[in-house]
Amino acid sequence: MKHVDIMIVGQLSLDVNTDYDGRVERMVGGAVVQSGFSAAASGAKVAVLTKGNPEIADPIKAFAPRPEIEVIPVDSATCTSISNVYHTADRERRTCKALSHVEPYKPEDLPTDVQADIYHVAGLMVGDVSDEMIEQLSKRGRLAVDVQCLLRRDDGETMAFYDWENKRKYLPMITYLKTDAAEAEILTGLTDRYEAAKVLYSWGAKEIMITHNTEVIVYDGEQFYTAPLKPRNLTGRTGRGDTTFAGYLAKRLKGGIAEATRYAAALVSLKMETPGPFMGSETDVYKYIEEYYDA
Repeated sequence: MKHVDIMIVGQLSLDVNTDYDGRVERMVGGAVVQSGFSAAASGAKVAVLTKGNPEIADPIKAFAPRPEIEVIPVDSATCTSISNVYHTADRERRTCKALSHVEPYKPEDLPTDVQADIYHVAGLMVGDVSDEMIEQLSKRGRLAVDVQCLLRRDDGETMAFYDWENKRKYLPMITYLKTDAAEAEILTGLTDRYEAAKVLYSWGAKEIMITHNTEVIVYDGEQFYTAPLKPRNLTGRTGRGDTTFAGYLAKRLKGGIAEATRYAAALVSLKMETPGPFMGSETDVYKYIEEYYDA
């Protein structure tokens, strides 16, 4: 049986990105790419269970820049493709439309010869990863879930966010839960993200991360841990939450919450200065911490 620190479950996406000035870029992305690169750069041994049509989005090619990542491809007749239209230079406002969908993950897609300490669900839309799949993953190791794929639905013309109907049943199965401020409000009805984190903890999740464009907060039921974001520019804004969460998970394997939170904030601050997934190293992040967080 092969062992990895983190197995990330999520499909590739053929993204069509239209910037606020009209420039169009087509690239293979998805939460699994941003998360995989971030966790591997942060010292974790990573496997990605990525499902899709390799003729549309080749997983081996997508992860080639990080050869230390073990790629476990699962074939699908279809592939996810998403249109992102950004309305502002800081990319905080965007309109997303699903152009196509991957076939849903099923428990039988899980490899029998690879085991992980943490199973990180990094889908893109409702239907990618079923509640049954979440339950099966929780039985194999510590479960980490980016809640986006349980809230974002394809409405045909756009993708909108709705509450997770079965949250009270499945949140107790989750060790690490990640939302952004808007998703936390959808789940709890609260605009105060600190109060929302308390509610999500009371519903059963063990550690709640809520990301915002100014800071990262983590709540463990006893205290809040916070770290500011300090990017020098926002040209690499896409993938902010995925990078933050995966970096945090990598550091939580052996370290405490405070250390992991600050590391994740510095990592994503550095990543946001360059488009694409994080291509730096732990050393780069620690230098950034020394210069911008310790000074």
